[in-house]
Amino acid sequence: MTENGITKEEVLQQVAENDVKFIRTQFTDTLGIIKSWAIPAEDLEGAFKDGVMFDGSSIEGFARIEESDMMLMPDPSTFRILPWRPKEGSVARIIGDVKKPDGTPFEGDPRYVLKQAMDDAAKMGYTMNVGPELEFFLFKLDAEGNPTTHLTDHGGYFDFAPLDKAQDVRRDIDFALEVMGFKLEASHHEVAPSQHEINFRFGDMLSTADKVITFKYVAKSIAYHKGYYISFMPKPLFGVNGSGMHTNQSLMMNGKNAFYDSDAPNGLSQTSMYYIGGMLKYIREFAAVTNSTVNSYKRLVPGYEAPIYVTWSASNRSSLIRIPATRGIGTRVELRCPDPACNPYLAFALMLRAGLDGIKNKIEPPEATNVNIFKLSEEERAKRGIQSLPGSLKEALDLMRGSKFTKEALGEHVFNGFLKAKNAEWDSYKSQVHQWELDNYLSIL
Repeated sequence: MTENGITKEEVLQQVAENDVKFIRTQFTDTLGIIKSWAIPAEDLEGAFKDGVMFDGSSIEGFARIEESDMMLMPDPSTFRILPWRPKEGSVARIIGDVKKPDGTPFEGDPRYVLKQAMDDAAKMGYTMNVGPELEFFLFKLDAEGNPTTHLTDHGGYFDFAPLDKAQDVRRDIDFALEVMGFKLEASHHEVAPSQHEINFRFGDMLSTADKVITFKYVAKSIAYHKGYYISFMPKPLFGVNGSGMHTNQSLMMNGKNAFYDSDAPNGLSQTSMYYIGGMLKYIREFAAVTNSTVNSYKRLVPGYEAPIYVTWSASNRSSLIRIPATRGIGTRVELRCPDPACNPYLAFALMLRAGLDGIKNKIEPPEATNVNIFKLSEEERAKRGIQSLPGSLKEALDLMRGSKFTKEALGEHVFNGFLKAKNAEWDSYKSQVHQWELDNYLSIL
């Protein structure tokens, strides 16, 4: 029996009843990129028993050539039939855990990193629910089927037809997600033209991280079948808002919300204060994971609603951490800096471990910042002790490299593999000549 009650036998029964011919096995590399290959349906029973062997030497952050043999063990709870594929000879998807050939967990598997964090929380008596809010852009394809940044609409926040011309694509994505087990809470046009957001119901950290990966896979697949392209790039367009993945977190103990205290100021428990304190202490050190691309830091600039200052507030959307108004079982902490390009397994693990460290060490957060931080001068921010998030991927990587916390939270394998890959990305970026440089220097120098 698996976590959500689906047994291997029930999965095999679904395969037979729905004429499933192929199953796409999936996992992510260190950077959160989906890796997938298909196996015939008749091989699934053997895969449940013995796993599926693959070469990990060419997977980012995994293994060197001399230790490349890996095994993917499918997780029955993640089995889903792809609703946009033909009903006859249908195709399904299943996510797996990466193992070593002897069956022990592979320390470089992002899913394993998250499971370890959840186990440590359980030892303290806690479970964590998360609810991410993914934003994305819907663009046109060119004549050859390649992605562009050509807009599909000029709508704005919550706009409805006729301005929101992409609503049919978003509706098809909504339907597909619901068929695949998502409980959707909101689906709407966002602030920027061609920008959208679909929110799904919160859940435990592992299944929600799986859902983030599934969400991106489904959205891209549906859009492409409809002749469009979805990008989760944080800032694909200059001059408009970028795409974030605000992450709502609720720490539970014995079925009760550990962040809520009816007798405390704002209804926030001392546990929630320590949790906030831990996240604020370490966020600069793991921002390279929550905001993992060169492009991420084009979003984290003043003027576009993205949080860049390390503060918290129960009422202020310019703060990095916001406490939404709901109290009781719905009390939650919202971290607003992550973007949808991140690896959700690693990002969730770091958020949880930072908060737990705050609880263990009773880290008090600074006083809440209830003014619009964007309107404060640099001197006023310095007087209040307000720090900024890293201003570039390079700065974030340098902070991460020196972080004992991040290294221990990710494990040495993932920590070193992530830094190696992302430093190579930065080196490639900084060596290029960009259009901005040509526009500003070519005619005057």
